[in-house]
Amino acid sequence: MSETAAKIAPDPSPHPLDIHVGQKLRQRRLMLGLTQEKLGGILGLTFQQVQKYERGQNRVSASRLFEIARALRVPVTYFFDDAPDMVMAGGLSDQKQAPIGNELPRPHDYNSRETSELLRAYFRVEDPKKRKRVLDLIRAMSDEE
Repeated sequence: MSETAAKIAPDPSPHPLDIHVGQKLRQRRLMLGLTQEKLGGILGLTFQQVQKYERGQNRVSASRLFEIARALRVPVTYFFDDAPDMVMAGGLSDQKQAPIGNELPRPHDYNSRETSELLRAYFRVEDPKKRKRVLDLIRAMSDEE
């Protein structure tokens, strides 16, 4: 391959926004307790396709994102609501920017199974007063550290 061809070749790494959308997809899937295989079945996809969307390896088309949002019972905007400013402020054309995961300080993994289990358990508490006490307890414990 010539030196010129190497300079023109597109960057093969996933775009930061594709990674972000994939992270949000995974987060919501785990929150609902769905496996990649189960979500794939709902959408008519293989679990490998869902996995590639979650990693940002495959871009999600607008129509597919609409189907995914319906299956996960969220508005399409859910996938973009907390996208970092650098992506939402027009940084989309600059492929050299840092991945989204490095853009904001993340003291813990929002996409972990533990986080999803915590959220599911929290929302199973029906009494709003009890939920508030759980939240107050967690805040108090995190302030101790």
